[in-house]
Amino acid sequence: MKQPPRSLLRRRPERRRQLLAAAALLAIGAAVLTACSGSGSGKAELVWYTNPDAGGQAKVAENCSTDQYTITTQVLPQDAGQQRIQLARRLAAQDSGIDLMSIDPPYTAELADAGYLAPLPQDFQSTLTQQSFAGATASATWKGQLVAAPFWSNTQVLWYRKSFAQKAGLDMSRPVTWDQIIKAAGDNGGTVAVQANKYEGYVVWINALIAGAGGDIASDTQAGVNASIDVSSPAGEKAAAIVHELASSSAAPSDLSVSNEGTAAATFGSSSGAFMVNWTFIWTNYDEAQPEVKKDLGYAMYPETVQGEQARPPYGGINIGVSTYSNHVDEAMAAAECITKPDNQGVNAELTGNMPASAAGYDYAPLKKIYPAPVMTLFQKSLDAAAPRTVTPYWSDISGSLLSTWHPPSGVSPQTPQSSTTFIEDVLHGRRLL
Repeated sequence: MKQPPRSLLRRRPERRRQLLAAAALLAIGAAVLTACSGSGSGKAELVWYTNPDAGGQAKVAENCSTDQYTITTQVLPQDAGQQRIQLARRLAAQDSGIDLMSIDPPYTAELADAGYLAPLPQDFQSTLTQQSFAGATASATWKGQLVAAPFWSNTQVLWYRKSFAQKAGLDMSRPVTWDQIIKAAGDNGGTVAVQANKYEGYVVWINALIAGAGGDIASDTQAGVNASIDVSSPAGEKAAAIVHELASSSAAPSDLSVSNEGTAAATFGSSSGAFMVNWTFIWTNYDEAQPEVKKDLGYAMYPETVQGEQARPPYGGINIGVSTYSNHVDEAMAAAECITKPDNQGVNAELTGNMPASAAGYDYAPLKKIYPAPVMTLFQKSLDAAAPRTVTPYWSDISGSLLSTWHPPSGVSPQTPQSSTTFIEDVLHGRRLL
């Protein structure tokens, strides 16, 4: 008899009962402390669990507090997977101490499918659909409904040292491919900085490579564990070839197998810095610490996986969810509407570098003083082309399986797409464990 998949959240009733019992023990301390949100004055206190940032969400919480309620913030762990675990454990225990939550897009469908997110009113859904980038709404949609509110939308671009590109003879006004930048860096003593540690950032890169070759990691995701796993495909093979090419090249940073957003930025700022894919925060990253790097900083569309085919940059961001178990669902929903207004998206972007989920958010005047018009145009163009990670309640299983079979990058081979497809399917059907 096959065992059920070992994901944290399961839709089967018997698994849900077990999860509730276990999670209740884990969350009871926090639940006791926070179950009575509100004050003696009768003014509700809404608790918003946020991802770590430079104070943007706290400022927006202040902006959106009213005479009826005050919004306070609690910060989740740095790692996206740990954020998911903390939220899921407390929600599974029906902890009323969470009113609002910042959700990494890949986990939105999982929380919604488990019944942990309060339904968004239709008029709110319409507003969000009209104002948000297409990738933002796609990342927050499950079974044809928006289940969370896009707040900020991030994308990666190709950052390059202008002096290096000139030395290598690359015309950066035209699209470039992964093959081209790896060769240019390797031939001229430079590096290509990426995110390839055994964490979600590496899966972001794999997804972008596969999408850029016209493929998907998975499709027909409403079939649950019977979704089609599509990594073993020409697109998956091209993605594996690029990972192998960089890992075996002199353009690979020495810390490639443990690289993340921060280490990639440090590599790019070093004497070997040449090219880097990274998020929008890079524009202001070197302002004070390395002004010479900022002066030499160029930017372009994400590299093409296949020459002549549209690049599909990564999509990242945060969606705002309202807990089903909040004692103040109506107030929390009103707060979510305020938080995701374009001006508040702009406030958050000004303080954190995490760009708005709407084109109107880019009209926030202070942003225009920080980001030149061509940079803002590139960010929005990249968001229009971005490829969200597969929307499925089983993303955690799929992502973990990819990391188990694609890491380290130096071990990626032509056989990797097929072996990872088999492993993902086995994990989904309970034949193997992560």
